[in-house]
Amino acid sequence: MSHTAPQQSGAAGEPVVRRRTVLAWSLWDWGSAAFQAVVTTFVFTVYLTSGSFGEEAEVSVKLGTALSIAGVVIALLAPVLGRWTDAGGRRRQWLGINTAIVVACTALLVLVAPDQQYLTLGLVLLAVGNIAFEFASVSYNSMLTQLSTPRTLGRVSGFGWGMGYLGGIVLLTLVLVGFILPDTGWFGVSAEDGWNVRLAMVLCAAWFAVFAIPVFIAVPEIPADASSPVRGLFSGYRELFRSLARLWRESRQTLFFLLASAVFRDGLAGVFTFAGVIAARSFGFEPTTVIVFAIAANVISGAATILGGFLEDRFSAKGVMLASLAAMVVGLMLVFLLAPLGPWVFWVFGLASSIFVGPVQSASRSYLARLIPPGREGEIFGLYATTGRAVSFLAPAAFTAAVALGGATISGTLGIALVLLAGLLLLLPVRAERGTRAS
Repeated sequence: MSHTAPQQSGAAGEPVVRRRTVLAWSLWDWGSAAFQAVVTTFVFTVYLTSGSFGEEAEVSVKLGTALSIAGVVIALLAPVLGRWTDAGGRRRQWLGINTAIVVACTALLVLVAPDQQYLTLGLVLLAVGNIAFEFASVSYNSMLTQLSTPRTLGRVSGFGWGMGYLGGIVLLTLVLVGFILPDTGWFGVSAEDGWNVRLAMVLCAAWFAVFAIPVFIAVPEIPADASSPVRGLFSGYRELFRSLARLWRESRQTLFFLLASAVFRDGLAGVFTFAGVIAARSFGFEPTTVIVFAIAANVISGAATILGGFLEDRFSAKGVMLASLAAMVVGLMLVFLLAPLGPWVFWVFGLASSIFVGPVQSASRSYLARLIPPGREGEIFGLYATTGRAVSFLAPAAFTAAVALGGATISGTLGIALVLLAGLLLLLPVRAERGTRAS
């Protein structure tokens, strides 16, 4: 993942990639860290699963259930909403609508006081925010082809990805020193009645809203596709099934990889979604410590992604994915087995696991690019996005089931590890077909 702005491309027959447009687009990713890193991972979910809202395991199960329900909604609708909005020329419009919903849900979290009667409100806002965020991400990711050429797609995508990591680090630091640190917070907000966390959510909402604005100014709306047969949800599903059938006939290994990557990418999402909860509830991390851990994890993951790119070029993308997934499964198992030894276990093996998240995501995208038959990049990358959303309930459901069976939040690590292991096993038999760029 590069943090360098992509260069303009002026090759014959290729449109110019404008730096300022790419920067405006990537600022949405920078701003989205407010919801991804602060709300759903390291701050608000930790606050929501604190003792103020009920017994630890019970609240963790309710959190997992709420996110599982959100995942089912995403699975049912995301695969076709992207096609529908694109066919109608409403990509930017729906990005704006869903971004506004996420911002509103984030701002309304200020109402969630530390009392059991507010738990349901907090869970509903999180679930609705997750649904809207995933729908917004489909539109946002679809814009990538508007901003890049086949030669610069990786650089443009990596730049946006890097901006997401950087935005998370900056905002987490602001939340830490501005609201969380005792007696030293810049804004002098007391932790009494949870006001430090609740007002931090207002900052997060403003952060996302402000940095989302440039993409709507710089990136134009796409024209409607009058020839598209997609006119609603039912026609969208019909076209989705036709695309899958065509892949089964013509490029079966690509379809197998889409399935495998959908599973292990959801496991990766589960790592970040529940890492803060596990750190706080199972290892006794204070909110300040959780955020410090989050900052360290983002730095490590970003750096490892850059190194993973070199290893991928030297060896293979599939090799990087398999090694990284295996290492994460082992790391999570060690977190579970060694948990009684104290917080150092999470510091060591939690951070060690975070090393491999970025390399898996980056290698997954480039491996698929090599599998795609020439001329079908847009179609297959669209399926890549939607298949990932279609199984987004797996990690929350596995986490919830593991916690319910084990009776403690730490058991949830086994559920996430199981999803990653399933993705790894599905990836093993995938091979490059002759005639593809990976062969």
